[in-house]
Amino acid sequence: QLVESGGGLVQPGGSLTLSCVASGFALDRYTIGWFRQVGRNGRAGLGLISHRDGSTYYQDSVKGRFTISRDNAKSTVYLTMNDLQPEDTGVYYCAAGRRFTMLQSAYDDWGRGTPVTVSS
Repeated sequence: QLVESGGGLVQPGGSLTLSCVASGFALDRYTIGWFRQVGRNGRAGLGLISHRDGSTYYQDSVKGRFTISRDNAKSTVYLTMNDLQPEDTGVYYCAAGRRFTMLQSAYDDWGRGTPVTVSS
């Protein structure tokens, strides 16, 4: 099971750090991806972190502003978001998979999401 937390309301230009906590399985055996859903649109991939070497990948829309990190001892992956803009508003999901890819079909377990609203 994956559980996201840390969402909320933030002003444009602000920062938030989301957490994704795993229970019931060893997080250090999985690549963790972060996704965002806006309204009824499909989920869009934001980035991921490898379980093998901690390497990361970011989509262009968040590169330089978002950072993914992991603490395997705490079974937690973090998404640190800086310089948030209104277009970053959405529900943020983490997911666990075994491949280093943003393809959503490669992810087996998903959290329920945490909402982020960027507004003044």
